[in-house]
Amino acid sequence: MNTSSFIAGRYFRSKKKRNFITVLSIISMVGVAISTMALVAVMSVFNGLEDLIRSIFASFDAELKVEPVKGKSFVATEEWLESIRTLEGVDILTEVIEDNALLEYRGNQQVARLKGVSENFLEQGRFSKGFFWGDTTLGTPLRPGAIMGRGLGFFLSVNLGEVNSSLKVYYPKAPRSAGSIDPNQLYTSAQIEPRAFFSIEQRFDNEFVIVPLEFARDLLNYGQKRTSLEIKVKKEYKIAEVQKNLVRHLGPDFLVKNADEQHAGLIRTVKLEKLFVFLTLTFILAIASFNIFFSLSMLAIEKKKDIAILKSMGAKDSLIRGVFLKQGAMIAFSGALLGLVLGFVVVWVQETFGLITLGISSGVVDAYPVRINVVDFVWISLAVVSITLLASWRPAWIASQVETVKEL
Repeated sequence: MNTSSFIAGRYFRSKKKRNFITVLSIISMVGVAISTMALVAVMSVFNGLEDLIRSIFASFDAELKVEPVKGKSFVATEEWLESIRTLEGVDILTEVIEDNALLEYRGNQQVARLKGVSENFLEQGRFSKGFFWGDTTLGTPLRPGAIMGRGLGFFLSVNLGEVNSSLKVYYPKAPRSAGSIDPNQLYTSAQIEPRAFFSIEQRFDNEFVIVPLEFARDLLNYGQKRTSLEIKVKKEYKIAEVQKNLVRHLGPDFLVKNADEQHAGLIRTVKLEKLFVFLTLTFILAIASFNIFFSLSMLAIEKKKDIAILKSMGAKDSLIRGVFLKQGAMIAFSGALLGLVLGFVVVWVQETFGLITLGISSGVVDAYPVRINVVDFVWISLAVVSITLLASWRPAWIASQVETVKEL
């Protein structure tokens, strides 16, 4: 074999090897980009679900809710209530009496959660999400009306068009005499007219019936006792500030909960699921980063002679390591940037056009809810950079350990 053939053979083998390393680097960048895009999309879906849960609960729950620390009720005098109404930032105060009761409608019976509210309950923007049909009032003192969950109305077969059929409500009470066998002394009862249905969330739909405060007070014999107070905050005030004012005003005997604290368990579950999904996809990203490790390792093997020449010219090990770390960083940053852009585009398209639907025709929302969070972008970027730099460290260290005398 002559010299020219030998040189040509080495050139083509070297070129094939360089092309393979280049392809492997591109694959590594694409893998990082796809993993990053998936992280952005999935985190945005969890953000959207969290917002959806908050918006659904906001249709039924108050912005701030006052409850006793001990027991299920407290005495609420008019003077005390007025002191709360006049607090800075308080817009609407609704008195609430809530307890379990037995409902009966045309022979059908169901235990439900009876919620007696003052007249301004609907002024707090209730039932803004979901579905509502029927009369938007709670009737009159002479003809009180009830707003029922759709599931509860279905269980009882309630027909809003039946004017002559009323809803009977039963509540247990202690008998006057321990030896009494009269069933009328074991419970109190009253009748109310079903006027409307609401549908927000299954738990609310299947359990709750909204009635006037006076109806619940007389039936349950609560007098001046209340189970909670629901407060709407003025628009120009922050909920957190008004919450602090209420805590200072009411003292240690009462809890003041915001919307998230009223459903702390569910919100915590969503955030925990989001964390585990983030860790799972980050693990997948780490597996995709192995391509970076292999491409840089092959590059270090191919460039041994070049590294030896640089070392003979005075290059330090730290310089050699820096060159390979920068190569890995270029792959990581390129893939991360491409993935963040693609993820943003996917989320924007879903948020704008709702291409991926939930497949539920009667749902509160038609498409998967999404929301972009800048904090998620920061955490995703840190995860991508950290993993890829770790994957680049070993090949960079191997390259810095090349022996000059042996390779030249």
